[in-house]
Amino acid sequence: MKKIYLNNKKIMKWFLWLTLIILWNYIYPEATPFQDVIVAVVISLIFIFFEKLDS
Repeated sequence: MKKIYLNNKKIMKWFLWLTLIILWNYIYPEATPFQDVIVAVVISLIFIFFEKLDS
C-alpha cells in the first residue's frame, strides 16, 4: 500500500513540475531555448530540495 502511495506522490509532483513548465512557456513565449532549459533545471532543483526536506 505504501508503494502505491509513493508512486502517486511522484506522479503528482511530476505533473506539478510539468504544469509549471507549461505555464512558464505560455507566460514567457519570447524566452529563448536556453532560458527554457535554465527554468526547467531550477524548478527541478527546487523540487529536489523539497524532496530532501520531506525525507
